[in-house]
Amino acid sequence: MLHCGTAGWAHADWHSTIYPRVPPRGFHPLEAYARILDLVEIGSTFEQMPRPERTRVWLRKVADNPRFRFTALLGRQFTHDRSDDRDAARAFREGLRPLLDAGKLGCLLMRFPWSFRFTPENRDLIISLRRLFPEYPLAAEMRHSSWLLDEALGVLTDHHIGFCNLDQPEGLRAMPPRAIRTATVGYVRFLGRSAADWVREDQSAGYLYTPQELADWRPRLDRLAAHTRETYVVMANVRKGQAVVNAMQLRKLLAVPAAAPPARQQKRTEPAASWMALSA
Repeated sequence: MLHCGTAGWAHADWHSTIYPRVPPRGFHPLEAYARILDLVEIGSTFEQMPRPERTRVWLRKVADNPRFRFTALLGRQFTHDRSDDRDAARAFREGLRPLLDAGKLGCLLMRFPWSFRFTPENRDLIISLRRLFPEYPLAAEMRHSSWLLDEALGVLTDHHIGFCNLDQPEGLRAMPPRAIRTATVGYVRFLGRSAADWVREDQSAGYLYTPQELADWRPRLDRLAAHTRETYVVMANVRKGQAVVNAMQLRKLLAVPAAAPPARQQKRTEPAASWMALSA
């Protein structure tokens, strides 16, 4: 099953573009968002510890869309500061526990900076994070192409960590577009292609993908969906609501429903034991 959505749902410049400039009484952006898309990537967890009382509210807001899934960024303290604090990891896990128990949490995304190359030290960090979050599905976003080495992909496969495929500005040693799966979950992030707009890792790209640029991804996405249990496609070009436009275009291109009653799950090709490059 393939899910399409955006990075976050509560951006200030979405009011008057995606949401009403003056919201009516009782309006909640996540509830409105879940009527048109079936996936959202929680970005606040990168900087803030999630709280169960908050995630329970999110669950209620998407209750009318049985297809809806959340993914969440793993905290900076784990991916960038390299913390192995077990108490902090336990608190993070418990903050997202309501989503996991409800079957609504697709995975945690470990987002690493461009400088995160495949080295023995970084390999060990990946493995230690897998041990800190044993019951949670994990995926890893690496922006450096050294992670395309067979040995690197083997580490992800051996520890059941999904490979996050990227569409990003071209650059020296930047991760090129691929359709690689290393676990039963697939992940794709569209970061925009404007290098001038893409200054900092946490800056929202001001890029609107053309219909042809999205169509070029269709063969990759079809193959990922066919060889994974679930594949999550996230548009991170969130400025001015452009991510919503592209996510809805992509959903239409791939014939992905926004909200539908539960249906009998189609039989999928079982993943092999090793990683698989499904396309260049």
